[in-house]
Amino acid sequence: MTDTPQAPALSARQPVDTRNLSAMLLLALMWGLSIPVTKLGLVTMPPLTLTAFRFAVAVPILLALAVGKAGLPWKAVPAVAMLGIIGIGVGQVAQTYGVTGTSASVGTILSATIPLFIVLFAAIRLRQSVSPRQLAGVGAAFAGIIVVANAGGSAGSTTTFYGPAFMLLSALAVAFYYVWSVELTARYGTVVVVVWSTTFGFLALLPFAGFEAYNTPFEITATALGAAIYLGVVVTVAGLFLWLDILKRVPAPVAASVQYLQPVFGIIASSLIFGDSMGTLFAVGVVLILGGLALAIRQPRPV
Repeated sequence: MTDTPQAPALSARQPVDTRNLSAMLLLALMWGLSIPVTKLGLVTMPPLTLTAFRFAVAVPILLALAVGKAGLPWKAVPAVAMLGIIGIGVGQVAQTYGVTGTSASVGTILSATIPLFIVLFAAIRLRQSVSPRQLAGVGAAFAGIIVVANAGGSAGSTTTFYGPAFMLLSALAVAFYYVWSVELTARYGTVVVVVWSTTFGFLALLPFAGFEAYNTPFEITATALGAAIYLGVVVTVAGLFLWLDILKRVPAPVAASVQYLQPVFGIIASSLIFGDSMGTLFAVGVVLILGGLALAIRQPRPV
């Protein structure tokens, strides 16, 4: 998953110098590798179990980082707990199931549709207007989704019907998580909401992961454990704080360009690791999705 919580707007930001550009490229690489790495972990570990291992690594680190910060008020617990269930119990679990039914390259490009759903949910929940250009972008991207879902395949895996369906469910859940988190982080702080929503989501996942682990034979290999550690430490924890640091120093529309680079790194990694081939039809779908994404999330220039 791309873990991209919102941050409050800041008035002063530095230009996109070499340091900032390097940080953005590093983040795109870190998040772009998440789907191929998940695919590697799923070779010997079932989906819920791998997801539980991932957050078993991430949650203690997040809790340690929250020490000394303001606590979460009791009145906020139900909303933040539900936020975590949506983001992890639905979003991350659906993504992991989706990866089992797609090639890594298809899963990567479908996960890049999250900003499109953010635009739609922001229009509905936050009552933000949607321009004709954004609607055109959403339409182009959905056309690309259909093309990619029907064109994706690789030498070692097959894209099934349920794979893209789970990936899109994940994108919907994660997008709603981001939009709702804007409201909650404005009240209680970004780090506090992220830490506790992740913790509640992990706790809600544990019984189901335990049931799966008890009833499904699996093997904890070095590759699977490495995948869980990468997803927990690099994608969830380090990626989060690097993203927040970038937002402090780079204008938000520029920082959002990370979304364009993630699938590029993911598709290259999928090709190298799994032998995924990008045929003409798949390439057309990728262009439609990324072009639609560019139209949908691009901010109008000030007059």
